[in-house]
Amino acid sequence: MVNISPSSKLNNVRYEIRGDLAKRAYELEKSGTQITHLNIGNPASYGLIAPERLRMAMIENISHCDAYTHQKGIFPAREAIIMQQQSRGIKNGSIDQVIIGNGVSELIDITLRALLENNDEVLIPSPDYPLWTASTILNGGKAIHYPCKKENSYIPDPDEIKKLITNKTRALVLINPNNPTGAVYPKSTLEAICNLCKEFNLLLLSDEIYDRMTYDDAEFTPVATIDHELPIATFSGLSKVYRACGYRVGWVSFTGSLENTSDLLNSMELLAALRLCSNVPGQWAVQTALGGTQSIDQLTAKDGRLYKSRHAVIDAVDKSLNMQMITPQGAMYAFIDVNKPGFDDKEFALKLLEEEHILIAPGTSFNYPNKNAFRITLLPEANILQDCIKRMDNLISSM
Repeated sequence: MVNISPSSKLNNVRYEIRGDLAKRAYELEKSGTQITHLNIGNPASYGLIAPERLRMAMIENISHCDAYTHQKGIFPAREAIIMQQQSRGIKNGSIDQVIIGNGVSELIDITLRALLENNDEVLIPSPDYPLWTASTILNGGKAIHYPCKKENSYIPDPDEIKKLITNKTRALVLINPNNPTGAVYPKSTLEAICNLCKEFNLLLLSDEIYDRMTYDDAEFTPVATIDHELPIATFSGLSKVYRACGYRVGWVSFTGSLENTSDLLNSMELLAALRLCSNVPGQWAVQTALGGTQSIDQLTAKDGRLYKSRHAVIDAVDKSLNMQMITPQGAMYAFIDVNKPGFDDKEFALKLLEEEHILIAPGTSFNYPNKNAFRITLLPEANILQDCIKRMDNLISSM
């Protein structure tokens, strides 16, 4: 019988956050072992559920959800997205330049599929959210990683990025606030990156899914407020700030000179039409989510759940014998370094899972070149995170 083999397109595509470690955790759970999941940013699984008013918006509009919608999404949702942008000082956006998808994940794929020819290059941060690298490779492109170094608090250096630009470079990816490092980029860095994109005629792809999730005095700047002519595609959605991962609602909004992106937008609309439309009930939650009280502000305030969990990790890492980190200023993760010679992130992650039943994401899963780091989520309660850090430290000491 002929072996039915997979496409070679997938040979170099990786998404280790849900890879072998997660599969092993699933096997352990099936056998009755309780696993503490610190590997993924899925708020509702830690009791951080979406605001009730989002669910009510879907329920109240369920009678409008039987039919396909426009491939770009329903008008009230796209209108709400534009209104939010205008309130932030973003100009040159319009409802026709917004596409709603089944999460940002789908829209990353649609954007890169519409943009890239074979061997086109996309500049992506290292460490990154690995879907950006995977989607670039899957769509025939080459992921060129620009370093975001610990000694610079994981803020990218525009001069180093410039050295990587070639005549094959088509786009530059920003992830701000950053997953996995928690860095929040200063306005001066964003300005310099915008200037680079303008100089070399690059499309700027800005992943801002954690836009309202910042701590202390960290100030998030939407990059589309900086340059109103540069073509920028901004990605956001309901998954993180609104704790609604399962709704599968994200959006991409184009700003800047429309004459430079109209053909790309038309191609993206074609791809959106091929999948007919995105999840309709979830779209009806967008207008409600973006208007009114923003409950994430309570969670990130100094007496909020996320702030307390973050502080617990900062304190526990500070007291540890083997770990250190740059304090995360945004998002919902801590990117932790281990200062033990010969440390291997994947070996440690497997040992931690098998012996302590804690699941983490190795740093190399995020296209980070060093094997001495790992990422955990800040979503569990503070006491759980403190206990996990202590157990990690003890295990590292024993290795």
